[in-house]
Amino acid sequence: MFSYEKEQQEAIEHIDEVQNEIDRLNEQASEEILKVEQKYNKLRQPFFQKRSEIIAKIPNFWVTTFVNHPQVSALLGEEDEEALHYLSRVEVTEFEDIKSGYRIDFYFDENPYFENKALSKEFNVNESGDPVSKSSEIKWKAGKDLTKRTGQTPNKAGKKRQHEEPESFFTWFTDHSDAGADELGEVIKDDIWPNPLQYYLVPDMEDEEGDGDDDDEEEEGLEDIDEGEEEEGEDEDEDGDGEDGEDDGEDD
Repeated sequence: MFSYEKEQQEAIEHIDEVQNEIDRLNEQASEEILKVEQKYNKLRQPFFQKRSEIIAKIPNFWVTTFVNHPQVSALLGEEDEEALHYLSRVEVTEFEDIKSGYRIDFYFDENPYFENKALSKEFNVNESGDPVSKSSEIKWKAGKDLTKRTGQTPNKAGKKRQHEEPESFFTWFTDHSDAGADELGEVIKDDIWPNPLQYYLVPDMEDEEGDGDDDDEEEEGLEDIDEGEEEEGEDEDEDGDGEDGEDDGEDD
């Protein structure tokens, strides 16, 4: 019995040694992966810049992209959408060591809602290694603070996904409660920013649904016509039988 326990203990120690080697390789892999990511982040920058210059030529590109995105559209009220019509450029910048965080910049044309030409939100880690965020203070024009309007009407896209009225999209700039898991920030950085065109080109689902309704109405109309023709045919058969019966009687 003692021999078995000793062998088991030695086996556990050997497993621990091998696990330490695996952990060491994992750390080495993480460092090398980080270097590769840093390298390709730099290589992508000129293409992101070129893409931004082309996007600037397309009116309402970013508001259309956000409205077409299922998660972001659920956060947009009608007035938010109106304000985002003045959004001319979006930029996502990952910090050089990547692990420390990123920043999202929104650039706006002159608009009736706020004075800022740019709004940004930044995510990083503090000295203790805890995730934190900070953002621009929005300088709202008189009576235009969308974060204080709780009665915003959800936009058309948002209505499909939720029944409650959404808070303003712009409350995101003042919410620093969960910097380590900021859903909107991560959606913009990891989903929209790598390829916004896929969301800009999403077809209007309402139009598609509308077309489907028309088709259903046409099919129902055709069914009504078919049913009407069948009823008329039955009436004619009944009338025909009656006439034949009368003729037979007269012949007798």
